[in-house]
Amino acid sequence: MLVKTKAIVLSAIKFQEKSLIVKCFTQTDGLKSYFVPSAFSGRKSNQKIAYFQPLNILEIEANHKNKGTLEHFREIRLSAPFHSINTDILKSTIVIFLSEMLHHSIREEEKNENLFSFLETALLWLDTHEEIANFHLILLLEVTKLLGFYPDTSDMDLPFFELNEGVFSSFHAISCLSEHETFLFKKLIGLKFDSDQKIFAGVERQVLLKILLDYYTVHLDGFKKPKSLEVLKEVFS
Repeated sequence: MLVKTKAIVLSAIKFQEKSLIVKCFTQTDGLKSYFVPSAFSGRKSNQKIAYFQPLNILEIEANHKNKGTLEHFREIRLSAPFHSINTDILKSTIVIFLSEMLHHSIREEEKNENLFSFLETALLWLDTHEEIANFHLILLLEVTKLLGFYPDTSDMDLPFFELNEGVFSSFHAISCLSEHETFLFKKLIGLKFDSDQKIFAGVERQVLLKILLDYYTVHLDGFKKPKSLEVLKEVFS
């Protein structure tokens, strides 16, 4: 079936000498993997590879056979070329980290238009703003809402957050955050992308990042922590 859709690049892996296998989260069909032959050959190879940078937003025309095999692009173009993400070291580090997180988190081979729309809007916001220190934390928390394991905020006045059930508790079980960690987590829940970025110190962001990674690990079977995590910590230390 010939499909025209937007797609966000989650990963691009070199296959043999000249080809790529590209995993995308598409607006119309959820998760899809594509085979790109001869990506590293010919005079236009650099242009081809440039399409598949982490979290690029594409407009594609593709043949979807929907048989669980690799699909094939017919046409590709950038839907919204980034102006700063690929040249700003902080932004590019965030995007590499988030692409790995989403690669390990999104499992849906069906449409999730709300998740796609959120990611597209968030990436365009990142590209056009400079105060971005909390961006990755806010995005990861918001994504849990769209993947179905957002924290239950009905008892946020309680002092401890319990990771397994995703609820606030009056008792400190072994699976709970400390009172200080819970305090930081509550502050994060209240943030938007354009909130004051100086609300957390660097060490507090590291604490929150660990909390979010632990939360994802608990709620997503087989979740793997990104290899780019240490680079992200270094950049934001």
